[in-house]
Amino acid sequence: MILERAERRRPLGMTVGDYLRSLDWVLLAATLALAVFGIIMIYSATRADPGLPSSTHYVRQQGLGLGLGLVLLVLLSVIDYRRYISWQKYLYVAMILLLGLTLIIGRGPEGTRRWLDLPFFDIQSSEVAKVLLIVTLAAFLSEGIELRQRFRFVMLAVGYVLLPAALVFLEPDLGTALVFFAILMCMLLVWGIRWRHVGFLAIAAAGVFTVVFRVLPSLGMSLLKDYQIARLTVFLNPESDPTGFGYQVVQSKIAVASGMYTGKGLMQGTQTRLNFLPTHHTDFIFAVVGEELGFLGAVVLLGLFAVVVWRAIRIAGRAADLYGTLICVGVIGFIAFQVFVNVGMALGIMPVTGLPLPFMSAGASSLVVFFMAVGLLESVQVRASLGT
Repeated sequence: MILERAERRRPLGMTVGDYLRSLDWVLLAATLALAVFGIIMIYSATRADPGLPSSTHYVRQQGLGLGLGLVLLVLLSVIDYRRYISWQKYLYVAMILLLGLTLIIGRGPEGTRRWLDLPFFDIQSSEVAKVLLIVTLAAFLSEGIELRQRFRFVMLAVGYVLLPAALVFLEPDLGTALVFFAILMCMLLVWGIRWRHVGFLAIAAAGVFTVVFRVLPSLGMSLLKDYQIARLTVFLNPESDPTGFGYQVVQSKIAVASGMYTGKGLMQGTQTRLNFLPTHHTDFIFAVVGEELGFLGAVVLLGLFAVVVWRAIRIAGRAADLYGTLICVGVIGFIAFQVFVNVGMALGIMPVTGLPLPFMSAGASSLVVFFMAVGLLESVQVRASLGT
């Protein structure tokens, strides 16, 4: 039904000038600024790391991700996002098959299965699944708008997300599985879920939490790995295990605190340069910003994220239909949740879950997916501006 209305409104064509005038250039500028900021901080953090083939090893990888991400951003912004409604089932099945294949033949550190080796490049399937989930879940909810008062349909939506989240959880990747549910909750709230249904879901989530963290461990069983449990609990008091699971958090807090207001200077961070801070180019890149650029640098970084979220909210409000609004809300939930958790990890107020900082953490797959998400936002923006 939504697709039929979209087809009737679609113009015969869109000129290059129309396209360029319709883009949200503020969003693009903030996105590019974050990506360039990230490359600078990755170089600062890794240029002296031992064992690398060159000081620009990670920078070159990130640069390739930036180039591919820009191409996909433009491609997705040109494609009318409403086409994905008719592709929903195929995209959802492709997501499940991709995640399932990763569990069978994927690779990763310490026995995990998160990456698929392709002929010319590798992909982290759970990252690609985030974008696929946004476009398919938005279609599922928008087509079921008349059933939003029924709790049975709400549970169907939960099940819709639960299957891919479970596959990602088995990799194991708890952080990304939580991102899936953050996307779901943001969409459900904007979609118009009843508050009593929200209460039921909250009670159910509390029950699952109790079973996973209390009941099963007391019976000698656990769905989580030992290191996952340690990460989720040690953040409450990282000093209790300063040389073990609390080491990353302790060193991150030292790095951020030592930066004070203006930082020690770019490439002058001692916690980073002397390798006291583990995974400084990925999970704890925010700590590098805090140490080298201080409070002011952190404020600039968070300000850029605020601009991205603001423009995404603006596009969601201008969207031509509910489907476009839900896509924007999914992207907002995706980015905002990862920023909140990653920054919280660096400050010691959130458990370490391995979620990258959007546009900043090293990782070409992650960077490409974030640019794809911005491409979806621009697709909604272009159609809203052209009145199609």
